[in-house]
Order: sequence, then structure tokens, then C-alpha cells
Amino acid sequence: MCAVKMHEDEVETDAALVRRMIARQFPAWGSLPVRRLESSGTENAMFRLGTELVVRLPRRPGAVGDVVHEQRWLPLLGSRVPVATPEPVGLGEPDEDFPWPWSVYRWLDGRNPVAGAVEAPERLAEELGAFVAALRRTDLGDGPSAGRGVPLAARDEPTRAALEQLTGRIDTDTVTSLWERALRAPEHGGSPAWMHGDLSPGNVLVADGRLSAVIDFGCAGVGDPAVDLIVAWNLLPATARDTFRKTVGADDAEWARGRGWALSISLIALPYYWHTNPALAENSRHVIAEILAEDPGT
Repeated sequence: MCAVKMHEDEVETDAALVRRMIARQFPAWGSLPVRRLESSGTENAMFRLGTELVVRLPRRPGAVGDVVHEQRWLPLLGSRVPVATPEPVGLGEPDEDFPWPWSVYRWLDGRNPVAGAVEAPERLAEELGAFVAALRRTDLGDGPSAGRGVPLAARDEPTRAALEQLTGRIDTDTVTSLWERALRAPEHGGSPAWMHGDLSPGNVLVADGRLSAVIDFGCAGVGDPAVDLIVAWNLLPATARDTFRKTVGADDAEWARGRGWALSISLIALPYYWHTNPALAENSRHVIAEILAEDPGT
């Protein structure tokens, strides 16, 4: 799946390219085998390097800034949360084969959980809630503004455009009503707080029935952290949402904003990735169905 081109401005990558760049820039790892990894990720291509490392290459120009961002902030954030996070061990430079910087990380064991088939959902809800709460307590001085740490109103135009594209494929009248209800939720009134920004099944790893790691901090930053509540709908079953909410400490207004974020992200992703990323499209349909079933009312 990860080899499918999803963006018009996406560059081609393969194991041979990675092997050449590793040999030139990190010769100590030059003899290690390289294997492309299956992934539903949209911004980066992933390659296993030996048994203990992974190489991460931006797929397109819009993802390039995440490389330095993660190299800067992951070493600081990783020590402040109760779960493993990616550990950068190498920063690759642009060269004749690849136009942008890229990263090498320690390998993290685990698998991505699947919405609708979560093992021990109450425990996962508690562990995800503890991760989110720990991030929010983090104080690193002036952190970078998170692109998703903004009011929901900033998402109105692209969300409505996606709804138009989905006419005839989902119940757009009801979903539009739910979106407009989310827009009426009170805005964040507290201080900016750290957030992951993209807490989706593809960025969560589990092992032995426990949360083992959270990956991909390209969207991490400070702002209204309500976006991290999206995992309540894109992964956790309805029976575990209250546990997650209590662990995080989200009030009614924040919960409504989090639901709005989950809806907006899924609506925008669904038409864009309908054919090119079946796993992400399916998860988007799952989120929309879960929110429709919930029908939170006014």
C-alpha cells in the first residue's frame, strides 16, 4: 500500500535508493538490509534498516518540515510521556538521489491496532488518555504552534468542500448538521498546551495487549489540544470512550471540539484517499459512522 502514489507532488522512493543513501551518508549501516514497510501513512515512506533501525523519507514537499521538527522536539517530548516514542539517531542530507532531509530512527516493536477489533479497549483507553494528559502537562517553554491547535472554524471551508465531494456517497445532510453543531462548541479558553496532533490508529503501536508506542510527531505542537481526542472515535469503541475522556479530563466543550475534529479530518480524508489509501478511507468511514451513531444532540 505504501508504494501507491497518493499526491500529485509526490516523489518516487524505493529500497535501492535508500540503500545508496545509507551507504554514502551512514557507511557504518551500509551493509544492513533495506525493506520497504507497508503503511497507511500519507506523508512519509518507511523502510526497515536491519533489525534495529527504520528510515523515514518525506513523500512530498509539504512533509519536509516535519523532519527537522521531529529531530528538534522528539528527544525532549519522549522523556515526558509514559510510552515509547521515536528516537532519532541520524539526520540524512539531500543528495543526488533525494532532494530533501530524511531521518533514521530506532525501531519500535508493535503493530497498529484496528478500529472495531481493539484488544483490551478499557486498558488502551486509559493508556492513551495518560499519554495525552502527560503531553498536556509538558512545559518546554515556547513550543511551536500546532497546525491543528486552532479553532474548528478554521476547518469550515475545507470540510464543507469535502462534504460537497461526498454528496451521494454519505448522508451529507445529517453530517453537515453534526459539523455545524460542532462549530457552535465554545472555543478553547485556557493556555496553549502540547498535543500530538495526529493520534490515529496508524500512529499507535500495541504489543501484548498494551500501548507500546506512539509515533509520527510531525503535527505536534501547542494550541488547543482538543484534536488529540480524535482517537476516541477513530480507534476506541464507544464503550471505552468515557474511560479515555475521564483520564484526559475533557469537559463538555472540549469533547464537542474533539468530536468535531474527528469528523472534519475524516470528511476531508475520505474523498482524497478514496482510491489511493483504502485503509485510511475505511477508517474515515468508520469515524463518520461512529459519530452518526452517537448523535450527541444539541
